[in-house]
Formats: sequence, C-alpha cells, structure tokens
Amino acid sequence: MSNPDFLNNLFENKKKGFYPFPHKKMSEKFVEGLFHLLFTPDQNILENRKSLKKNYQKLQQELYNILLELNFEESRQKHLPKFFEKIPNIYQTLITDANAILDFDPAATGIEEIYLSYPGFFATALYRMAHQLWILKVPILPRLITEYAHSKTGVDIHASAEIGKAFVIDHGTGIVIGSSTKIGNKVKIYQGVTLGAIYVDKKLANKKRHPTIEDKVTIYAGATILGGETIVGHDSVIGGNVWVTHSIPPYSIVYQKNEIRMRNNSPFPDPINYMI
Repeated sequence: MSNPDFLNNLFENKKKGFYPFPHKKMSEKFVEGLFHLLFTPDQNILENRKSLKKNYQKLQQELYNILLELNFEESRQKHLPKFFEKIPNIYQTLITDANAILDFDPAATGIEEIYLSYPGFFATALYRMAHQLWILKVPILPRLITEYAHSKTGVDIHASAEIGKAFVIDHGTGIVIGSSTKIGNKVKIYQGVTLGAIYVDKKLANKKRHPTIEDKVTIYAGATILGGETIVGHDSVIGGNVWVTHSIPPYSIVYQKNEIRMRNNSPFPDPINYMI
C-alpha cells in the first residue's frame, strides 16, 4: 500500500523545486549527439555545410536547456559560450588520442574503426567533454556524462581527473581513474587498472588522494596504483596485477615475480580420488 504522508512530502518537495537536477536522458542524448557530430560519418551532413551548422546549433540549444534545468542564470551568458569555445581544442586533443591508439594497436585497421568501435576512445571523449564542464563549475552534469560513459564501456573516469594528450585505453573494461588523478602525455592503460585512494574518508574530500602518472608510462592489466603522494615516474612500465602504494622513479619496470611449480616426474604420481 502507498504511504500518503510520504507521497504528500514528496509532492511538496518537488513543487518547491527541491530537485534542481539536469534531465538525465537529455544529458545522455546531448553527449551522444556531440560525439556523433564530431566522429561519426554522415553522408547528408558531409554534403551539406548548412546541415552541419544546424546540428551544431541544435546541440547548443540542448545544452542550454540542460543548464536551465539546473536553474543556472549564467548559462546563456557564461557557461554555454565558454564550453563551445573549447570544443575545437577538445576535438584536436581527441584526434591526437585516436591517432595514438592507431599507432599503438596492431589490431586497428583505420582511424574510423577507432571512432566507431573502441570503447576506450568513447570513454575518453566523454571524459574530455565532462572535464571542460567541470572546469566551468557546472554541477552534477559532468558526473552524469562520465557515469554514462561508465555504463556503456566499463571505464570509470572521474570528471575532475587531469589527463594529458595521446591517452590510450586498450580493452577498456574495469578501469577506475579517481577524481584527483593526474596523468601526463602518451600514457597507455590496459583493462582492470585502478588509479585510486589508499583509503576513503569524507574529511579527505579536498585532498589529493589519487596518484600522479607521468609521461610515457604503460600500465598493464589489473595493476592497482594508490595514494595521492604516489608518483609513477616517466617512461616507466607497471606490470600486470601489481600493487603500488609508493612512488616509482622514472624508467622503472615494476612486475610480480612469477613462480611456476610443476609436479615431479615420478612414474607413480599421487592418486586422484574420484567419487561416482
């Protein structure tokens, strides 16, 4: 049975504008539209410059509507123009990211394949859009965008993380990049990598809790790197499944020592008991 007191309170809160949230589906539609405008071939748009401009203006209106949902008085004068002023820079950075993947991945047959089918590139693209909104101090919306990318790809990049150019995510599944992470240029990350905090406490909200990864570092599958004071020096390689909580100097190789044990060659091996 419904609780009338609860429903009445809920109605009153909504009536007062208690939930100044952006429309989630509208936000997802906006970033999908922007990504496809930038990276998905469309014959009609390619043949018609006016159509391209019309679609771009439509996206501007969509973002304006989303900002209105947040009761942003400054949305038209400040946040909207500043975000779209940065789109050319974001686009060029993403072209650099895509070419870094193409140069690195022997399985990649062309740049279009990366645009259309690489989850790591899609997650990176949405992160870069969200990060610009984070810089502009737009509330909630940046997190909605990165969480949408997370739901689609399994790559969880906080919108406030700082990531340099030529960033490569290979096999983008199960990756976590925390809010105060700093990543340099030409960094490669494989599946299952965590760049996180040593421990979680609300009192650390404004502290650097996540690691710094310098230029040209490769981090292989399953590696975990934790701590705000942890710095992985440039040109280092972090092997699979390692656990790092202290800084690593440049040009380091960090790996687990493998140990393989084999049964001896006795002609009478230990019996195996079966139950039938």
